[in-house]
Amino acid sequence: MQEIIIKQDENSKKIVALVENGKLVEQYEEIEEKQRLEGNIYLGKVENVLVGMQAAFVDIGVEKNTFIHVKDIIPKTSNETGNKNENLSKYNIKNYIHTGMPILVQVKRDSTNKKGARVSSHISMPGRFIVLMPETEFITISKKIEKEQEKARLINIVKEILPKGYGIIIRTSAEGKSDELIKQDIKRVLAQYEEILQKFKNMQNNKDFSPTILYKNDGIVGKLLTDLVDQDLMKITTNNLQVHNYVKNFLEETGLKEKVKLELKNEDVLKIYDVEEQIEKANNRKIWLKCGGFITIDKTEALTAIDVNSGKYVGTKDLEQTVYTVNKEASIEIAKQLRLRDIGGIIIIDYIDMEKEETKQKILQTLEEALKKDRSKTQIVGFTPLDLLEMTRKHM
Repeated sequence: MQEIIIKQDENSKKIVALVENGKLVEQYEEIEEKQRLEGNIYLGKVENVLVGMQAAFVDIGVEKNTFIHVKDIIPKTSNETGNKNENLSKYNIKNYIHTGMPILVQVKRDSTNKKGARVSSHISMPGRFIVLMPETEFITISKKIEKEQEKARLINIVKEILPKGYGIIIRTSAEGKSDELIKQDIKRVLAQYEEILQKFKNMQNNKDFSPTILYKNDGIVGKLLTDLVDQDLMKITTNNLQVHNYVKNFLEETGLKEKVKLELKNEDVLKIYDVEEQIEKANNRKIWLKCGGFITIDKTEALTAIDVNSGKYVGTKDLEQTVYTVNKEASIEIAKQLRLRDIGGIIIIDYIDMEKEETKQKILQTLEEALKKDRSKTQIVGFTPLDLLEMTRKHM
């Protein structure tokens, strides 16, 4: 059973916890004055084009100019990898944009202390059951939907209603839902995007246009509700009346008021299931395993390094079995920690050395299975020549 617990303090800081059967599995923080930009759509203005880097800086009306690369401007060539494997040397960014021109962009990665946000002209609009992708014609489906008959049904529903020039990702939440519900969701998101596009067209014709926001993300609470409300979410608890009313309206609009229980409590809601204590533990560098081994997690600018150690565990049989036991338990814990800490980007795992190829394959299978619980996209690249496991994960 999944529950969302939302605490908002007097400084307008929200702590949002996703709990499964009493165990913390995801946690997020949001401060009103520091709202995330990711997902927002803007009328931007190209400030300067860097031909040598095949990139440009775009003013979207925030403190720092944002960055866009040519691969985020040219049409997507693949529904799986986008333009990741495209030969970009055959494109010239000057053929697509120039200084001073208006451009419709969406923030794909928030700014940091050192860098401005990363933007793209490839827009994606999330709905309950689908993600709309204008300017493409790909229809893809969540890998977590496995039944071929259901896949075919969902794709046919989309094809019936989707206009030319639009692509769609069918989300896991669409599985088993009625044709009418899915079509309603597609129509709603299409109308939302058409409204944004119309605003952009009206403003770009003005020579003295100013960069401005055209669409604002729903924040952490809205994103979690959209992602989870049609799955196993059973209860939402908060200490804040404004949050309570927002959630109440969301549940009424989606017709799920009877399915999800909503509670407003005048107390520290993070004390439920000792969530506060679980959050504190989630910040530890070292995590002990039940067998006596442990893992350490170290984040750097370029990647996250995870080291597996045998610790106090000495095993009961031979060395290979001892190594396998620790590495197996570590794999399950690593998958849990990636989700809990929302670790994204390149991840390198230094397992205890395994002699047999068979043992390595078993560990890979264990990690793959454990990662299925993660709502974010993950990719296991495999073992490098130095026997380090390389993988990637997308930030939630």
